[in-house]
Amino acid sequence: MKCHEVDYEIIGDDMQIVEIELDPGETVVAEAGTMNYMEDGITFEAKMGDGSQPSSGLFGKLMNAGQRMLTGESIFLTHFTNSGAGKKRVAFAAPYPGKIIPMDMTRVGGELLCQKEAFLCAALGTQVGIAFTKRLGAGFFGGEGFILQRLRGDGLAFVHAGGTVIEKKLRGETIRVDTGCIMAFTAGIDYDIQRAGSLKSMFFGGEGLFLATLSGTGTVYLQSLPFSRMADRILRHAPSEGGSAKGEGSVLGGLGRLIDGDR
Repeated sequence: MKCHEVDYEIIGDDMQIVEIELDPGETVVAEAGTMNYMEDGITFEAKMGDGSQPSSGLFGKLMNAGQRMLTGESIFLTHFTNSGAGKKRVAFAAPYPGKIIPMDMTRVGGELLCQKEAFLCAALGTQVGIAFTKRLGAGFFGGEGFILQRLRGDGLAFVHAGGTVIEKKLRGETIRVDTGCIMAFTAGIDYDIQRAGSLKSMFFGGEGLFLATLSGTGTVYLQSLPFSRMADRILRHAPSEGGSAKGEGSVLGGLGRLIDGDR
């Protein structure tokens, strides 16, 4: 199925929104709960599947739903369609600080492998599936487990990454990356896991026990702030979890937070 041709505008800096313009009859498919606002004339419907194979039948839709369950996502995708006259706009918000990256699937070879929660929305016709890592070590120690998201199509897809996004083009080269910092890579990249140096470096270097090794010919997209790292830092410094309350400005400490209703 040829993807719908949609126009877009990305708004914001660190908490971005992608505003997609739909011609009459055009549809964009998005993860449940990501819609921010839409103009009158846009209708939406939760469907079991991405709509890329309309003749797949019930069994195909159930298979697609089962694959999405493996990635930890909702089994439903929301389809937003311009049912009115003239151009209409619908916007989708990133779930945490970072960047929304527009991917022209024709320029990345029609296929992109992403971390499980990277997909935000895409033009109807884009296939949103899963891919299994080929290496046992990558599955156990790769940070993303055995399952990655696979996007296929010939239109626009939008993915989200934490922090700043770095694009690396490899031409038969190899790059070693913190396992959580991989956002996406094209089909020509081989993904494996290797031990992070000596035993002393592994346990006391602060970079984890394993590093991801990406090699081959293609493009790698890296994120500077994985959500898991940000959440870990927040929890570590939360006073309720034993962290210190710095910069609160209250001489009462914990009693002051209790009075303020913060605890």
